[in-house]
Amino acid sequence: MTIDANEKKRRAAQAALGYLRDGMIVGVGTGSTVNHFIDALREWRSRLRGAVSSSQASTARLRDAGIEVLELNDVGMLELYVDGADEATRGRQLIKGGGAALTREKIVAAASRQFICVVDDTKIVSRLGRFPLPVEVIPMARSYVARHLPGRPVWRQGVVTDNGNVILDVHDLTIEDPCGLEAQINQIVGVVTVGLFAVRPADVLLIGNSEGVQRI
Repeated sequence: MTIDANEKKRRAAQAALGYLRDGMIVGVGTGSTVNHFIDALREWRSRLRGAVSSSQASTARLRDAGIEVLELNDVGMLELYVDGADEATRGRQLIKGGGAALTREKIVAAASRQFICVVDDTKIVSRLGRFPLPVEVIPMARSYVARHLPGRPVWRQGVVTDNGNVILDVHDLTIEDPCGLEAQINQIVGVVTVGLFAVRPADVLLIGNSEGVQRI
């Protein structure tokens, strides 16, 4: 039986519910796979204390599901963060930021004891870089940063992040050292953050496929 990508995403998102606990405040990411997770949270709305959201889009969807959205500054360390990825290796290193929420996603991931990444099997790669690498940049530094990035940076015109910044998508990269490249790009003046989640990778990767869900 042929299973489409949307059903694979739903399977991975549904599997993440197994990590929830009564009374938990859960960190919630952004994107199409996470939307399935948020929709599934409706059945947990009376059992959770609330959620910390990584984007305005996810905040709106959480509230529509009856989940209270809390500020990270008010809750401290989170037990669990659930998010998707644009690319993932079996070593659990990721590229994120296709939805332009990478900075808030990285903050919530850093503030969480466990990071569960939910993806479908089309997102799994042996080496990161096929998906253009997003970099969030202070607007006045856009051209300066572009001159100092490796690869071929392209301004994602018409997109403004929830933080009021712009995105450069870096094409034509073959990322041999994700941790090193993450540190290198983050040191460029004007960069807010880069969409490499390598220094702090996912703790668990849930991969939806035709057979079910694989856990790494």
